[in-house]
Amino acid sequence: MRIASRTVGEASEYLRHVLWFVTESSYALHGAEPGVSDFCFGNQHEMPLPEIPRAIARWSEPQNKDWFAYRQSDPNAVRAVVKSLREHVGIEFDASDISMATGAFGGLVSTLRALLDPGDEVIYLSPPWFFYVPLMISLGATPVRVDFEAPDFRLPVDAIERAITDRTRLIIVNSPHNPSGRIFDADELGRLGAVLGRAKQPLYLVSDESYSRILFDGRPFQSPLHFYDRSILIYTYGKTLLAPGQRLGYIALSPRMPDRAEVMRSVVTSQIMAWAFPNAVMQYALPDLEGVSIDIPALQRRRDRMTAALRGMGYETVVPEGTFYILVRSPIPDDVEFTEMLAGQRVFVMPGQVFELPGWFRISLTANDAMVDRSFEGFQRARDAARAGKL
Repeated sequence: MRIASRTVGEASEYLRHVLWFVTESSYALHGAEPGVSDFCFGNQHEMPLPEIPRAIARWSEPQNKDWFAYRQSDPNAVRAVVKSLREHVGIEFDASDISMATGAFGGLVSTLRALLDPGDEVIYLSPPWFFYVPLMISLGATPVRVDFEAPDFRLPVDAIERAITDRTRLIIVNSPHNPSGRIFDADELGRLGAVLGRAKQPLYLVSDESYSRILFDGRPFQSPLHFYDRSILIYTYGKTLLAPGQRLGYIALSPRMPDRAEVMRSVVTSQIMAWAFPNAVMQYALPDLEGVSIDIPALQRRRDRMTAALRGMGYETVVPEGTFYILVRSPIPDDVEFTEMLAGQRVFVMPGQVFELPGWFRISLTANDAMVDRSFEGFQRARDAARAGKL
């Protein structure tokens, strides 16, 4: 019990920037007001894709007495996933390699619970998705931070190799990377696979591929599973459908994983112990929704428009290769202070301190075009005020 109390406290401390942002910041107080430009989270700011309610309505009609019972992995959903993975990833997965999950969050929780013991070390790349570290801490594991170098965000393979110890259990890799939008290429992933393969003990690679279908400029995506056999793929439909609250995704084990059956048993046991059963109706609906997506070309046009406008004002931006985020360097060192200045212009963005990247802020391209239109004046005014030292 003392360990649980300590780790929960540590997780809360790590999340204090996130908690401040969602409970006390100007965004928390005024972000839902009409007429604002909300660039904070990857949420829908237009009506949802019509295919989603149609599929849910179709599959809500019960076909047997157990229609709404627990569904750990519906066979039809799994078949749709296997077909999709063979097409998009190019690996011959089998149904036994798949476990349906409650989105990427549920997939990550179940996988980490299955693989980690207290005291294990987990390498993560910073800036990270802001729940990676609290998840590790809550399980008694030790997060080991390896930093990207901004603004290039190349995969820091040499630093990863130096971070491996005899206590290292796994590494989490996220490509396309949130928040930079970088897609790691074959050379980077090949070198990473070689490093992990040289370790004294078996290491696992957990590949968070939540944004793997949100790609720009015709860029290819390659899964780390091509380069390292002891890999686990995590995916969510919440990004391509822009419906994160529906909580549907999956865990896919590499068919070449040496201890695949043992790991899958541990993953499924972890899901059962946590009552992490995916929504039954969403699983039934998955074959109808598997190929549905938000408008990626429209996101790319919004990316191009925003980066051009912001650079014209004097901002430094990282042009994303995928995801629906843009990283922007704050004109002043204190990114929280600057995001509050933007909030005074009714423009809301996420400060970099929330995801371990002080001095930057993140824009979500899921804001609608009207929000983009009215934001430019606010971005310019805040930039002018920062230049004039009016803080």
